[in-house]
Amino acid sequence: MSSTPHILICDDDPIVHESLRLYFDNEHYTHSDAYDGNESLQLAIQDKPDLILLDVMMPGMNGLDVCRELRKTITTPIIILTAKGEEIDRVLGLELGADDYIVKPFSPREVVARIKAVLRRTESLQEHSPSTQILRFDGLEINIENYSVRVNSEQIPFTPKEVEILHLLAMKPGTVMSREQIINQVWGDNFDGDLRTIDTHIKRIRQKITYEGCKWNISTVYGVGYKFEVS
Repeated sequence: MSSTPHILICDDDPIVHESLRLYFDNEHYTHSDAYDGNESLQLAIQDKPDLILLDVMMPGMNGLDVCRELRKTITTPIIILTAKGEEIDRVLGLELGADDYIVKPFSPREVVARIKAVLRRTESLQEHSPSTQILRFDGLEINIENYSVRVNSEQIPFTPKEVEILHLLAMKPGTVMSREQIINQVWGDNFDGDLRTIDTHIKRIRQKITYEGCKWNISTVYGVGYKFEVS
C-alpha cells in the first residue's frame, strides 16, 4: 500500500462523495469517484485503489454484484455501504468477500475510522515473516502474500476472507479457534454481523480444499469452534 492511501468511492449520491472528500482531504487520502456499478467495476480495476467504498444500491450493476465480480480477480479491501441495514445485505456482502460494512446514514468520521482499521489489518497480514507468509502441507499451499491457495499445484479460486481464515487456522495446526476469535482477527472489532458468516466460509473452504485421501481437514469442535488438522 502506498504511503498516501487511494480510496475509490462508489455511490450514486453526490452528497456522499462531497461529505467524504472533505474528510479524506484532511487525512491526506487521494480518491476517485464512481456513480454506478459499471463505472465502479471499471475504476476498481483501472485505478488499483488501496480500498473501495462500495454502495449496495447503484444504477446498472448493484454493489453486491460488483463485489462478486471484483473478488474473481482482485483482493483490494472493500467496505460495503448499505442504506437498508438488513441482515441479509450484511451477511451476503461479507460472504462475497467484503472486509466490512457501514449502514447509512453514517458520519464521515466513522467511515474514516473504519477505513483506517481495515487498512491496518491488511498491512498486518502482509507483514508476516517469510516463513509464515507461505504455508505448505502435503499437496496444499496457502500464500497470504498474494492471496492464493493451491491444491496439488492447481490454483483454486478463493475470496480474500477465505484465504485469511484458512491461513489463520493453518498457522497453528491442532489449535481450536472460536468463531469470535476468527472474526476479531480477520474482520476486526467493528464486526457486528452474524456468527453464521464464519460457518458459511468454513463450509466453502472445506469444499475447495478437501478431496479423497488428502492429509488435512478443518474439524468442527462443537460448542467451541474450528481447528486445522494434518494427519
